[in-house]
Amino acid sequence: MRPALRPLLRLALLAAAVVGAASCGHATATSRPAATDAELLHGAMRQLTNVIVYDIFSPPQASRVYAYASVAAYETLRQGQPGYRSLAGQLHGLTPVPAPDSGAELSLPLAGVHAFMTVGRALTFSRARMDSLREAMDLEYRRRGLSDSVYARSIAYGERVADHVLKWAGGDRFKQSRGYPKYTVTTAPGRWVPTPPAYMDAVEPNWAMLRPFVMDTSSQFRPEPPHPFDTLPTSAFYREAREVYETRKALTAEQRDITAFWDCNPYVMNVRGHAMFASKKITPGGHWMGIVAIAARKSNADALRSAEAYARTSVALADGFISSWDEKFRSNVIRPESMINTYIDPAWEPLLQTPPFPEYTSGHSVISTAAAVVLTQQFGDRFAFTDSTELEYGLPVRSFTSFEQAAAEAAISRLYGGIHYRRAIEQGVKQGRKVGELVLARVQTRVPTTVAAARAP
Repeated sequence: MRPALRPLLRLALLAAAVVGAASCGHATATSRPAATDAELLHGAMRQLTNVIVYDIFSPPQASRVYAYASVAAYETLRQGQPGYRSLAGQLHGLTPVPAPDSGAELSLPLAGVHAFMTVGRALTFSRARMDSLREAMDLEYRRRGLSDSVYARSIAYGERVADHVLKWAGGDRFKQSRGYPKYTVTTAPGRWVPTPPAYMDAVEPNWAMLRPFVMDTSSQFRPEPPHPFDTLPTSAFYREAREVYETRKALTAEQRDITAFWDCNPYVMNVRGHAMFASKKITPGGHWMGIVAIAARKSNADALRSAEAYARTSVALADGFISSWDEKFRSNVIRPESMINTYIDPAWEPLLQTPPFPEYTSGHSVISTAAAVVLTQQFGDRFAFTDSTELEYGLPVRSFTSFEQAAAEAAISRLYGGIHYRRAIEQGVKQGRKVGELVLARVQTRVPTTVAAARAP
């Protein structure tokens, strides 16, 4: 069997188990999804990540796709569940999604995953890859006994929710940002300039103009300013650059492993003589979506609770990128590689390839901390887990005692990798914590128990 088809077969077999449970009386819009149903959603998320990697989406772009697709899944699966709130009115611009037809029998797990994949397909390029997964799942649902009428209603309802979410997404100013003028690099000392080997243009310089999901503005959590650029050896900026330089020379094997594990740079270019080719890697947001799946499986979360975790975490990631990118292109700080090569050692190279955008603040630090704040509230403060997200990219697993520990390791990896100064990391952590705490404060997915009981049919 071709390797590319194995994930599809696994998902199809999982679908068979789900349909076997749902076909007993046919799942209705008010029935609670079984725990096994979550595997359909996890499989769809994995496939969406594969498509994002294949299409080489930027980290900010990827976070946008994850957020809209995850919200579509959650809004579908929460139907008929009195204990769960809609995100309408909580996320900027989102109005209530269409409700299922009253009394109609349908499979909410099928509808939810279909809504997820429809949104993911619309927001990516390699649509055939999403179609192959959807077709395998749909065929198995039908082959295992889901009636044509229930199947059709489930697919139709998933389409309705997806259409609603896509119309909402269309108002976030992403399309307008595609037409903004190209970023102009300045030659002023201390400003960001493209770095080797590809010397790529700045990625998403206008990302802060997009509509946030929960933040009031992209600059709501504007961090303290970076240290002023200075080449005097006694200056704070020079000392930070020197720290990056010295750290690179004294890395331990463990620090190298940490750096590789959290690289998550979809723009890594390899040079062989006159040839240059890309190494496709998962984005930082994709890595954290993988951690959500690991936590959901370990806690035996059903489809709805899994969708809840995906939605809240992806919103934190998306706003984290907006917040970080707002500061990146305001402060426009030179990367350590450029600073060190110009003022300290022209032969120095970072362990990681420098990503193509300004240095301050560290996006990895912002989004990892924001995700950890949300996941800690979702699954617990001391939630130990083994992160196998990078296995298929040739890296071993790493184990953590908590989400916060994982986020802290992701943040410091940027210093080990030679691509961030310490201040960008520390301020990025503070910035990300504020984003995560705002998501917890403004995105309320659960209804108080007494209210939920009153709403129950």
